[in-house]
Amino acid sequence: MNVPFQINLKDKVAVVTGGGGVLCSTMAKTLATCGARVAVADLKKEAAEAAAARIRAEGGIAIGVACNVLEKASLDAANDAVKKELGPVDILINGAGGNHPKGTTSLEYLRPEDAAGATKDLVTFYDLDPKGIEFVFNLNFLGTLLPTQAFTREMAVKKHGVIINISSMNSFRPLTKIPAYSGAKAAVSNFTQWLAVHFSRVGIRVNAIAPGFFITDQNRALLTKPDGSLTPRGNTIISHTPMGKFGAPDDLLGALLWLVSDDAAGFVTGTVIPVDGGFAAFSGV
Repeated sequence: MNVPFQINLKDKVAVVTGGGGVLCSTMAKTLATCGARVAVADLKKEAAEAAAARIRAEGGIAIGVACNVLEKASLDAANDAVKKELGPVDILINGAGGNHPKGTTSLEYLRPEDAAGATKDLVTFYDLDPKGIEFVFNLNFLGTLLPTQAFTREMAVKKHGVIINISSMNSFRPLTKIPAYSGAKAAVSNFTQWLAVHFSRVGIRVNAIAPGFFITDQNRALLTKPDGSLTPRGNTIISHTPMGKFGAPDDLLGALLWLVSDDAAGFVTGTVIPVDGGFAAFSGV
């Protein structure tokens, strides 16, 4: 991990949801490197504790917390545990999210024969499972809103805090095949702006980072083959990314530290920052 610059987070307490994953565990480690006491929150307790243990092994202060971002009781229990072990939360990174096959079509485009129901082995727009759509939307949108309710009340009372939501570049331009995920991340970006206005009088800044394409455990099989070469979708993505590569977790850290720092971004709220190698800016020609 390459921390691009240091900020002073001494005496700050940070919670990172989805913290057991590739990207968010790197964020958690970076905040700890800058002096924050970090609660790594994840649905899987073992993943949260493994990420926290890596932070502690390098001299940082971290705990792992089991947390279901869709269950208020779980979130409230996690907040109680964080306050008991580390203190009230100053920084919240809403990193939990993801997609689901039941919110995904098989093909990029609807063909006439698919509309007529002639192809039985494909998931068309007409076959999308409402429960799958609901799951994806809830995981990403409610999975941002509910943790914000649970972890930020003390911020509002003391009139100081930072929230960073993790959106996606497909909130700017929806991707083919994944209408549920694209719509949910667009909602996260919109909510970021709404919340920034709503919290502006209680001293809480709210911004979002919109990553482009990064190889994670969730999308590895979608983008790469077992031999490491790119799948057709992976090739399409690279060909539409002007910088010609996938992002690395370290590529998110500059934006993260800038937005977290009151000295650097004290007048920045309501923004959604793309970190995508130019993907959102490219027209395709």
